[in-house]
Amino acid sequence: MATIATLTHKIDGSLEGTLTTLNVSAPIAIVPNARKVKDNEPDFRIISRKNGFELGAGWNRISQSTGAEYVSVSLSAPEFGTIYGNVAAAPGEDDTKKVIIWNPAN
Repeated sequence: MATIATLTHKIDGSLEGTLTTLNVSAPIAIVPNARKVKDNEPDFRIISRKNGFELGAGWNRISQSTGAEYVSVSLSAPEFGTIYGNVAAAPGEDDTKKVIIWNPAN
C-alpha cells in the first residue's frame, strides 16, 4: 500500500495536505460537498489549492469486513490519469492526521 497524500483534518470537516506521486506534488483540499442533493453524488470534492481546479471526489463508505467508516476517493488529471484511494488514519496517535492510500484498480 502506497501513501499518495498526507492530510490534516480541519475543524470545518475539510482535509488539507499534499498529493505526492513520482511525478506530481500538489497542495490539495478535500472539502464537504455542500451542494449534494442526491445519494449518488459525492460527499466530498477534491480541489487543487494551487489553482482551484477540481481534481476529484470522495464518497463516505462502510467497510464490509469491519463496519468502520472511511472515505473512498477518485482523482484525475492529465499528469497522472485516474487514481483511486482511501482516506485512512496516519501512523501515530494524532487523530487530525490522515493519509490517502493508493488503491490500484484490478
